[in-house]
Amino acid sequence: MSLLHLPPPSPSRLTSLRNSFSVITLNSLRVSSQRCRFNQSRLTLTPTASLTVDSHSPTTSSGRGSTEEGDSPKVLLEVRDLTAVIAESKAQILKGVNLVIREGEIHAIMGKNGSGKSTFSKVLVGHPDYEVTGGSAIFKGENLLDMDPEERSLFGLFMSFQSPIEIPGVSNMDFLNMAYNARMRKLGRKELGPIEFYEVISRKLDVVNMKIDFLNRNVNEGFSGGERKRNEILQLAVLGADLSVLDEIDSGLDVDALQDVAKAVNGLLTPKNSVLMITHYQRLLDYIRPNYIHIMDDGRIVKTGDISIAKVLEKEGYKAISSA
Repeated sequence: MSLLHLPPPSPSRLTSLRNSFSVITLNSLRVSSQRCRFNQSRLTLTPTASLTVDSHSPTTSSGRGSTEEGDSPKVLLEVRDLTAVIAESKAQILKGVNLVIREGEIHAIMGKNGSGKSTFSKVLVGHPDYEVTGGSAIFKGENLLDMDPEERSLFGLFMSFQSPIEIPGVSNMDFLNMAYNARMRKLGRKELGPIEFYEVISRKLDVVNMKIDFLNRNVNEGFSGGERKRNEILQLAVLGADLSVLDEIDSGLDVDALQDVAKAVNGLLTPKNSVLMITHYQRLLDYIRPNYIHIMDDGRIVKTGDISIAKVLEKEGYKAISSA
């Protein structure tokens, strides 16, 4: 995957960036970078994401996802018969995805390479390499597919990409402050200057086990794999989200880094927000326990169950699932 490298901005240029960017969408920047395309007249830096879960998901006994006794958790995202092709070749990748995610739930999508897992997440984000050809995706009662990536982000969607990009010349402090204020504007809340925001962000660093000098470093520049993933979760902690998609957040992490990331994700969960994890391996599910696991194959969700599905996969592989 190619990375976007921006020229280091001068102090005056950075001030201009702060004042001019009414929309800060990291996912938009990530999406653009993956095709080496960047519109400098509109820098978009933020997290967006969309998730989904089987509308016929089995009842969970974990307690997460329930509200007051007798109340049903609200649906955050409902995807029906979603189909999509590669924009350039028109090769069909998604062939009718049906998923629903509700408040307070943790979901995981697993599947072989090429099954459509990451494509599904990119389609929900609005990646230009893919074109939706049918179906629907409703997020908090609104048509997700009609929204730009920036709108999806500011509406409460976050996505952590498998390979976070570098942004040379932009410090984590400036980046996160701009992103935070964009979110606050959307919510009609008070924006924070650098000093006020420093108090906010310094507390968030503890969540991901990062030192304060991290804020002076440029976004993901020279970061290890573990630092990049921690930075993704720090962005989630700062911005907040109703729904977060974590695309192979465990990729390339050693056990200590994985535990730090998992602890941070678990600490951010509430009865009102939800998470969708995309992963190949059960080890992530040992640290972040999902209510539901969905198996994806050939562009569709073909099976939904609980943690026992992952245990079968670990021992017998996907053939055992498909024949069950």
